Amino acid sequence: MKEVEILRMIDQAEDALQDYFKENKKIAYKNFKKVMTAFRKHSVMESDFSGTTGYGYDDVGRDKLEDIYRDVFKAEDALVRTQIISGTHAISLVLLSLLKSGDELLYITGQPYDTLEKVIGQSEDDIGSLKEMGVTFSTVDLKDDQFDETSILNAITDKTKMIGIQRSRGYSSRKSMTISEIAAIIKTIKEKHPNIIIFVDNCYGEFAEDREPIEVGADIMAGSLIKNPGGGLAKMGGYVVGRKDLITRVSYRLTVPGVGKEMGASLNALSDMYQGFFMAPHTVMESINGALLMSYVFEQLNMTTSPRYSDKRTDLIQSISFNTEEEMITFTQMIQKASPVNAMFLPIPDLIPGYNHPVIMAAGTFVQGASLELSADGPIREPFTVYAQGGLHIEHVKYALELSLREMVTEGMIEL
Repeated sequence: MKEVEILRMIDQAEDALQDYFKENKKIAYKNFKKVMTAFRKHSVMESDFSGTTGYGYDDVGRDKLEDIYRDVFKAEDALVRTQIISGTHAISLVLLSLLKSGDELLYITGQPYDTLEKVIGQSEDDIGSLKEMGVTFSTVDLKDDQFDETSILNAITDKTKMIGIQRSRGYSSRKSMTISEIAAIIKTIKEKHPNIIIFVDNCYGEFAEDREPIEVGADIMAGSLIKNPGGGLAKMGGYVVGRKDLITRVSYRLTVPGVGKEMGASLNALSDMYQGFFMAPHTVMESINGALLMSYVFEQLNMTTSPRYSDKRTDLIQSISFNTEEEMITFTQMIQKASPVNAMFLPIPDLIPGYNHPVIMAAGTFVQGASLELSADGPIREPFTVYAQGGLHIEHVKYALELSLREMVTEGMIEL
């Protein structure tokens, strides 16, 4: 009987969200048209998927894919490579190639991801870090979840070479920044400081809206192919797009000066990278619609969700705050149990480097670490918040939601 009630609750949530789903489908179609226009413009052929070995000279398929990324994201140039191992690596390439001794990096969305801590550097013992290179780092926090325009302008000095913007909330309590908000602050900064480089960490944000940061004035942006633009198919890789002169410098950092984009074998990865980008506008919106469904259902159960189902979406991340540690752990374990891979394993909280509290993680994904596939994690501390993201199609999110609710009802954690 409880199973029937759970399914009815989820079905009612889907019915209530139809207007939101329809609007999201419009965004997906607009983005898909951009991708298809670029595919047709560059005459993608089956032979483009062949790849290269060794040095990777004359890799037509690799170069064509970069032209497609360049056009879709409205940039001057693009670097899309399997040799970029993660989003953190893509971001690091930008920072380490464009900043030098005496420069300042100013992040205007507060502290960036923990994974960048060693890249920025806490001490001169952090080998290869910005700090070791003589680059200084400072931040301006958001104010009431908005860019603090006055503090940002006051923080900029003659040494400020680059402004960093982290579009997604990541695993923090702040909200993610929309393209309109990013556009407004870029305009304000550029009016007074036209030569400052504006860098946007675009991880989790690609195709969530119908515009990207480059279109609203960003000079360069970066992301991971095992997140949104890989469409759930790319097995590895990252990208950097932006001004041509900046991409040249980034490419020299990835390979060697004088070689840049000319080398880098693609092996047998191109087919997945092309098809993943083709699928990405649809798959990203499926994931976002799944997040809406989770948000709506848990709000009906008096949980706190962020963003709320009615809020504008600009990335994949959905946080759910539970009433107790037990509820948080049970939900995360059920996400693992609902996974197509490693469903038989039971995640438990444990201490990991960089965190002051035990962390629980569920990630039964086809591609290791793929955030576009359904996963969930969070530190075990009040307010017992889980960060869920991904879901290659809404049916998977719905299935995971059903299993989670069934277990939580059985354990007496929630009442329908």
